[in-house]
Amino acid sequence: MRTHIVWDWNGTLFHDMEAVVAASNTAFATIGVAPLSLQEYREQYEIPIPRFYERLLGRVPSESEWLELDEAFHRRYTELAPGCGLTEGAPALLGAWREAGRTQSLLSMYDHLSLVPVVDRFGITGHFLRVDGRTGASGGRKSGHLARHLTALGPAVDRRRTVVIGDAVDDAQAALDSGVHAVLYTGGSHTRAKLEVAGVPVVDTLAEAVELAERLTG
Repeated sequence: MRTHIVWDWNGTLFHDMEAVVAASNTAFATIGVAPLSLQEYREQYEIPIPRFYERLLGRVPSESEWLELDEAFHRRYTELAPGCGLTEGAPALLGAWREAGRTQSLLSMYDHLSLVPVVDRFGITGHFLRVDGRTGASGGRKSGHLARHLTALGPAVDRRRTVVIGDAVDDAQAALDSGVHAVLYTGGSHTRAKLEVAGVPVVDTLAEAVELAERLTG
């Protein structure tokens, strides 16, 4: 079996950090938190997201505050996301990987029913064995979702030759929990310094991530 890549979406294949930060600042305003710059966001961000809000607020958000934050974020993000595009070089990388006879899939913590039409809009759905978004409540970790995603892929994918490519420490933790490799990309939600604590390779471009995925499973 050849190397299989499980791609993350937001902040990895989908270059949406400006929209994410703007939507986050809209949400912060509902609880009186000052807006963050992109760099400040990347320095502070963590998963699960309620912990991120706790860090900024100085206390655990109440249930009603969390619901208001979540609703405000998603409302504004939905407005801004159509203006975002794929990360530079992503379409060519996806196409070349498929043409080489290798497999790939997409797993996102973005709501599944919202994710599917966005991926379709870019004309890349056919590159993936599966496209799975989040089901259930937002704000949680990826580990359980990745476990289900890998199970659904079945025996056609060898976990020993599977690599998760994402932009968050949570991507690496999910990969480790499922016994697969991970490569983290610096162009998304975390600074390089924060990614390096995960103990997996960190790269600055998706092309480097793909090259490293092949070497890791060689």
